[in-house]
Amino acid sequence: MSQSKSLSLSRRSLLIGSCACLGCMLPGYSFADAPISGRDAAGFHRLMVGDFEVMVISDGQSAISTSKLLQGSKHRIGRALKSNFLAEEVSTSHNSFLVNTGSKLVLVDAGAGSLLGPRFGKLSVNLIAAGYRPEQIDEVLLTHLHTDHIGGLMSGTEPAFANARVRADKRDIDYWLSEAAMRAAPAEAKRFFEASVASLSAYQKAGKLMAFEGSMELLPGIRSRSAYGHTPGHTMYEVESKEQKLLLWGDIVHVAAVQFADPAVTIGYDADRAEAEAEHFRVFDEVSKKKLMIGGAHLPFPGLGHVRQNGKDSYAFVPLS
Repeated sequence: MSQSKSLSLSRRSLLIGSCACLGCMLPGYSFADAPISGRDAAGFHRLMVGDFEVMVISDGQSAISTSKLLQGSKHRIGRALKSNFLAEEVSTSHNSFLVNTGSKLVLVDAGAGSLLGPRFGKLSVNLIAAGYRPEQIDEVLLTHLHTDHIGGLMSGTEPAFANARVRADKRDIDYWLSEAAMRAAPAEAKRFFEASVASLSAYQKAGKLMAFEGSMELLPGIRSRSAYGHTPGHTMYEVESKEQKLLLWGDIVHVAAVQFADPAVTIGYDADRAEAEAEHFRVFDEVSKKKLMIGGAHLPFPGLGHVRQNGKDSYAFVPLS
């Protein structure tokens, strides 16, 4: 071996040895080790709808037991889960939507707050991380009065959105704030009524709880659209600016992997199963034919995309790229 080649190899060996020893010189440090953070990234996502900025805000995720909650053909449900590489228990997103019209900040659904445990209640943190403050919200529009959509209206004993009006369909307000309806409800359903009272009473006493009836324009560019079935007054909101539209459809779908392929599948939380099933078919048909972008409260975060028809009575969700 030549002397120059020997020197080159010696230098390379020395360099490799030095790098290796550098790790040895740092007490308690190993290049192979890295701490597991266990933290999620801030849960918000922005897009433009015409001149409106729409921001999806995550309130957290929860697990759904499909065998206990989904109602329909067990064979088809199991087949859909398997084909989507899912187990019986499915992780489900909880999404709210903030619409900045330029003159108003409008929040669609308020998350669970502290009512459903530590997996939820992340809306306010993510709202602040995105550059907004709760006191800036002008309007809160509720798709319905289930706990995971209204609990975030309160922060402790005070309204979380001090300057906001809260609006919901009259049918939901009349039902969930009714003492007679609560007394008549099964024991396991009474918690929904209690959550409604706890979340809405402060706004009601302040004259800031507003009821609307059916489909109507609530604000310039924002229209309510009735989609009854999941609850007595379940409502979608259509956001439109410069001929671009986004339909925020609330709880039309809970388990995307199953219910798009088989719209006949409902969930145990539906107040009227037949009406909810009919809404699945009606809304899927409309948005697929009109190619409307949709935003879902329980679609995988950020819950935005389109619906494509996949043959007779079957559809597919196409997430926004």
